[in-house]
Amino acid sequence: MKPAHAAPSWLSQITSWSMRPRARSVCAKQCRCIWTFFALFCGVAWLPSTSFAQAISGPAVAVDGDSLTINGRGIRLFGIDAPEFDQLCTRDNASWRCGEEAKGTLADLVNGQIVECQGQGVDQHARLIAVCSAGGLQLNETMVSYGWAVAFREYSDAYVPAETRAKASRLGIWSSKFQTPSDYRLSKLQQPQGIPFQSSPRQSRQSAAPAPSGCVIKGNRNRKGQWIYHLPGMPYYEQTRAEEMFCTEAEAQAAGYRRAIVRN
Repeated sequence: MKPAHAAPSWLSQITSWSMRPRARSVCAKQCRCIWTFFALFCGVAWLPSTSFAQAISGPAVAVDGDSLTINGRGIRLFGIDAPEFDQLCTRDNASWRCGEEAKGTLADLVNGQIVECQGQGVDQHARLIAVCSAGGLQLNETMVSYGWAVAFREYSDAYVPAETRAKASRLGIWSSKFQTPSDYRLSKLQQPQGIPFQSSPRQSRQSAAPAPSGCVIKGNRNRKGQWIYHLPGMPYYEQTRAEEMFCTEAEAQAAGYRRAIVRN
């Protein structure tokens, strides 16, 4: 008769086998594989994250109103869009360098501070797209709250309330007439070379009409991380803010964009 609590023979065999050095190594590898599969299947949160979630910190240098560098790494502030460095705004029929002012504000915020950034992705220029903080302030929200950047709605609505408050108080660029930074970039792409761009009080925040000839295919990266290009005549073409402009569909596809899906 077997003892009441004796281990089954098959368990004794496995235990004996697993105690051998080579068997222990094989068993350990198999266990790790099985556990990794289980973790992936169940969506365990502590599994190693992608490089897009990279965290970086250190002294920072402002490049313009929505980008900076930390230890040589380019950082693009997520969810906001500040005037380009060379962009002009108009106040009382006079132009002023709102792009330089935006950069100066960000420079003041990071001056003498350790800036901490949490990555959200990487843009086409290999910059880390991130939410950054310095001196107890979130830089993304602060730049919008101070009126030196607009909420970049194509990627996030998080800073729309801050933009609404800044606009109501006529802070920063909201004290003047200006093109949205994305419209300004588009106007520079459409502008014939050799002709200097001049801002006008009549320019609105609506997307500029595409030039009748030239590169009119709009490349846009939405908040879901999808890279999509739009052709003239497609639904939402006029509303789409271009990140890049292309002359042919082949160029857009080579840059990593796909054609917008048109549903009838």
